[in-house]
Amino acid sequence: MIKKTQNGFSIMELLVSIFILLLIGLAIFLFQRDVFSLHKIISGNLTIQFEARRALKSMTSEIRSTSPSNLGAYAIDEAATSSISFYSDIDGDSLKEKIRYFLDNEVIKKGIIKPSGQPMIYDPDQEIFSEVVHNVQNATTSVFSYYDSSYQGASESLAQPIDVSLVRLIKIYLVIDENLEEAPKPLILTTQVSLRNLKDNL
Repeated sequence: MIKKTQNGFSIMELLVSIFILLLIGLAIFLFQRDVFSLHKIISGNLTIQFEARRALKSMTSEIRSTSPSNLGAYAIDEAATSSISFYSDIDGDSLKEKIRYFLDNEVIKKGIIKPSGQPMIYDPDQEIFSEVVHNVQNATTSVFSYYDSSYQGASESLAQPIDVSLVRLIKIYLVIDENLEEAPKPLILTTQVSLRNLKDNL
């Protein structure tokens, strides 16, 4: 008598195989999700860093060359903890634009007014706006701090309201983060700018 051998899988073996395949599939899915998430975070962080560094470089250059307006107004028009307004020739045409940087929600915005008309004026209705830095999370930390000619590196900033005629150095401090609840840690950028056209301590 010939014995018949049973080929194939039993129901139990089939269920175990399916379960193992599902575990492997889930592991692959979670791994890919984490990779894509990490790539998105790194890519977004690099974009934020590039934008903030480029804006800070531009702000520094413009503030450093601040000088009296074409109408004879003082070089710095307004100085506050989250905004600054000053005059500077940013396009090399000998006309001093009125430039304003200010924090609006989580965005540093820039306003430019070019003098025009006869007689020449700085018309607020002609101000052109652009967004220069996003995801600014300064909270209660000042974006702009102001110092007089006695500043040696450790003295306190000038108290508000600022007497703009005393300002000889400006510190800019930005805390940049797309999401404070998630990694990576906030990007902190800071620089200080001497007002070369207003120096009186040489």
